[in-house]
Amino acid sequence: MLKEGQKAPAFKLAKDGGGEVSLGSLAGKWVVLYFYPRDLTPGCTREAEGFRDVAGKLDKLGAVVLGVSRDSVASHDKFVDKCSLNFPLLSDPDGKTVKAYGAWGEKNMYGKVSEGLIRTTVLIDPEGKVAKIFPKVKVDGHVDKVLEAIAATRG
Repeated sequence: MLKEGQKAPAFKLAKDGGGEVSLGSLAGKWVVLYFYPRDLTPGCTREAEGFRDVAGKLDKLGAVVLGVSRDSVASHDKFVDKCSLNFPLLSDPDGKTVKAYGAWGEKNMYGKVSEGLIRTTVLIDPEGKVAKIFPKVKVDGHVDKVLEAIAATRG
């Protein structure tokens, strides 16, 4: 189980528009790594647009945002296009990164229990350590909590 203070698991994933992003390539920056269930669904769209809308504030704090789901790069391309997203969406089709970050498990939706991606955000500090974990995220107000957490850790 991922814990605050430990080294964040390394990853290298394909991103929308082509190419790859690795955690190592972001050394020295704050990383907001958010895991979401599915492209172009209502809650995931609201969450992505929330991060899109605070890009300037995140940039001033030295933070980058990365969205991760098990959707394909082609699906991510459509999502980025439709919602004018200004940060990369990473594809984790085999779920290895999702599982390494504790964003996979049992979900209960309207009484139906299943395994799936659990909306989770992990804040990684510039040294590559887990600064904060937001488990089982509720979309409304979440982006503000992430901004507050980054600001608080920067003192």
